[in-house]
Amino acid sequence: MIEAKVLRGGVTLALVLMLAACGSADQQALAGKETDRGAPEGWERQLDDGSDGEDWPAFGRTYGEQHYSPLEQINAGNVGDLGLVWAVDLPPGNPATGPIEVAGTVYLASGYSVVRAIDVATGKIKWEHDPHAPEASGIRLRQGWGSRGIAYWNHKVITATQDGRLVALDEKTGKPVWTVQTLEEGAPMFISGPPRVFDGKVIIGNAGSDESAVRGFVTAFDADTGKQLWKFYTVPGDPSKGFEDETQRMAARTWSGDWWKYGGGGSVWNAITYDKANDQILLGTGNGAPWNHKIRSMGKGDNLFVCSIVALDAKTGKYKWHYQINPGESWDFNAAMDMELADLTIDGKPRQVVMTAPKNGFYYVIDRKNGKLISAEPFVEVTWAKKIDIASGRPVENPGVRYESGKTTFRPTPLGAHSWMPMAYSPKTKLTYIPAIDLQAHFDDTGITRENFKFAEGMALSPGVGYAIDAGGKEVTGWLIAWDPVAQKPRWKLPMPTHGNGGIMATGGNLVFQGRPDGGFSAYDAQNGKRLWNFDARAGVVAPPITYRVNGRQYVTVIAGIGTSVGLFGPMFAKYGIDYRTQARRVLTFAIGGKATLPPRTPYKAVAFDDPGFAPDAAKAARGEGIFGGRCAVCHGTSVIAGGTAPDLRTSPIPADANAFAEVVKNGALVPAGMPQFGEFSADQLDALRHYIRTRAEVLRSGRRDSSVGSAHKTGE
Repeated sequence: MIEAKVLRGGVTLALVLMLAACGSADQQALAGKETDRGAPEGWERQLDDGSDGEDWPAFGRTYGEQHYSPLEQINAGNVGDLGLVWAVDLPPGNPATGPIEVAGTVYLASGYSVVRAIDVATGKIKWEHDPHAPEASGIRLRQGWGSRGIAYWNHKVITATQDGRLVALDEKTGKPVWTVQTLEEGAPMFISGPPRVFDGKVIIGNAGSDESAVRGFVTAFDADTGKQLWKFYTVPGDPSKGFEDETQRMAARTWSGDWWKYGGGGSVWNAITYDKANDQILLGTGNGAPWNHKIRSMGKGDNLFVCSIVALDAKTGKYKWHYQINPGESWDFNAAMDMELADLTIDGKPRQVVMTAPKNGFYYVIDRKNGKLISAEPFVEVTWAKKIDIASGRPVENPGVRYESGKTTFRPTPLGAHSWMPMAYSPKTKLTYIPAIDLQAHFDDTGITRENFKFAEGMALSPGVGYAIDAGGKEVTGWLIAWDPVAQKPRWKLPMPTHGNGGIMATGGNLVFQGRPDGGFSAYDAQNGKRLWNFDARAGVVAPPITYRVNGRQYVTVIAGIGTSVGLFGPMFAKYGIDYRTQARRVLTFAIGGKATLPPRTPYKAVAFDDPGFAPDAAKAARGEGIFGGRCAVCHGTSVIAGGTAPDLRTSPIPADANAFAEVVKNGALVPAGMPQFGEFSADQLDALRHYIRTRAEVLRSGRRDSSVGSAHKTGE
C-alpha cells in the first residue's frame, strides 16, 4: 500500500480516518457531499456539466470535459470590446498548463508544478507553493516538463509533480494538507497530465511508454486524506506472478511472446473523464512499449488495453467495457487525447456518447453506456487506413502501413492529428472545435529486430523504429475545425500558420477562443469561424483558456508562453523567434472594457556562441547526434534548434567549455533549474555530444542554409 502523509496542523491520517468512521458532521461537510444540512457546496455543483459557469473548477471545467462555459456576457456582439484587465509575469519554466478558477481566485501550476493563487479582483498573487520537483525527480526529470493542469476538491488545490507525487494544498494558504507518492521507487515513469476529481476521489495516471519498459496504470485516492482507494493496470503483467483479476487474464490473451519484459505501455498520461450519469471513469490509454508491434508482441494480437478507451466503475475501479482505437498499435497512435461527454440525438434517438479526436486522425462517437462504436470519420487527411469498419469497430488498414518491408510513409504522425491541447464541444452549437494537425511521418525499422532491440537506459526515447516528421509538401499544417459529431463532417475550418496551436474553449456567447505560436490569442464566431477579436499576447499561446464570473463580471484567462512538446519543433517555429530565456510567460486576464497593456516584445534572433578554432568532425558529430536525439531533443529541440521549452544550446557558451559542459550535463549543476543529470555518460559520450552541439552552432554562425528547418521528430509524453 502506498503511504499518505497528512500534514495540516500535524493531524495524523489515523485521526482523520477515525473521525470519518465516527461519522463526524464536520468531516461530512468537508467532503462536500449531501449532508443533513442540504445540498453540496457551490464549488461541487459547478463540476456538473449543466452548471451555470460561475466558476471553472476543473481542467475541462466540468466532469464531462467539454471545455465549454455557458456564460454569455462576453459574446459575438461585444467581444471587440474585450481588453486586458491584468497580467502576471511568470518565471522561466513551462507555461503551457490549464488554469482553474474558484470563488474569485485563479490557480495554476507552471514550471515543475509550482502552484500560484491569483486574486481575480486585483491580479495579485496570494500565495505560491514550490514542491521542488526537479530536485526530487532523478532520472524522471529527463522526460516531461511539469503538469498540464490541476484539480480542485473541497477547498483544496491538487497538483501532480514530475517525480510522481500528488499534493493537496489548502486553498487559502497554499500549505500542504496531504501528499502521496503514486509511483514505485525507481520506476522509470513520470507525471505530466492533470489529476481529475470525482465523488470525493482524485485519480491520476502517469507516463513513460515512449522511453522505458513500463506497465501503465491509474490510481484513485481519497481527495480529503490521500488514502489509496483502488488501482487499475491498463496492460497485463507477468503471467508467472499471477493476474490481479479476470480482466487482466482476458487482456493477456491478446498479447504474444514475453511482452511483460517490455512493460507493455498503455500509459494514461493525459485523458481521464468522469461520466457521472453512469458513475464510471473513462481512461484514454497510450501507445504500446515499444511502439513497434513486431518487437512488443511478436507482431501478434490486439494488445489490450493500449490505445483504448477503458470504462471503470468509479467506486471500485473494476473494468466495465473498452473500445480499442488501434488494435495491435504500431505508430504511437495513442488514445490519450481529451474525451468529451455529450447527449446527442442520432437517428432520431437520444444517445449518451463519448467523443474523441485521437492521434490517428478519425473522430469517434461512442456509446458510453456500452462502448459500442456509433461512427468514425477522418477529420484530417488519413493515409494509414481506408476507414473504420462500423460493424467490427476496427480500422481497415492500408497495405504496408505496418512497415512490414521496413519502411512506410503515412498521415497523420506520432505527434497526432490532434495533440494534448484540448478540443471543445459546445452543446449550444452542437459542434466540436478541434486544434487539428496535418503532418506526415516516415517510419523505418530496417536493422531493428526483436533480438537486438533494447530500451535505452535512463529514459531515452526508445520506440523500436526510426522516424521523421515533415509537412509532406503541404503549406497548411494546422487547422481550427468546427466538426459536427452527428453528421461526422466539418461545418467550417480555418487554416493556421503552423501546427501546434493552442487548446480551445467554447462559450455560450457564440465564441471560440484559441491561441497560436505566433502570439495571437483570438475569438471566433462559433457558427461560421469568422475571427471577431485578436490580442497580441507578445508570446506564443499554447495553453487552453478558461472563463468565469466574479461579482457579476465575466473574465477570460489564458497563460502565454511556449512549453511542453511544442518546444521540440524548434525548426518549424524558428520564424517566430521563440527563446527560452527571453520569451514572456504571463497569466493574462480579460474582460469587457479592460484597458491594460503589455510591454513590447523584444525581437529575438539566435546568435551562435564563439568557438574559435573549432573543426567539425563528421563521425564524432554523428555519434553525438544519436545521443542528442534520444536524450536532449525532447527539451532543447530537433537539430539543436530550440522552440522555447529549454535554452537553444547553439547560443549557450557552456558547450564551448568542456569543464562547464561536464559540470552541467554529467554532474547536474542545473538540476534545480530543470536540467537533468546524466551521470552515466562516459567521457567519450560527453565529447561526442558536445561536438554535435558545437557543429550545429557552427552552421548557425556560418549563415549557411540549414536543411533541418521544416522537419522534426516526435517527443515523449
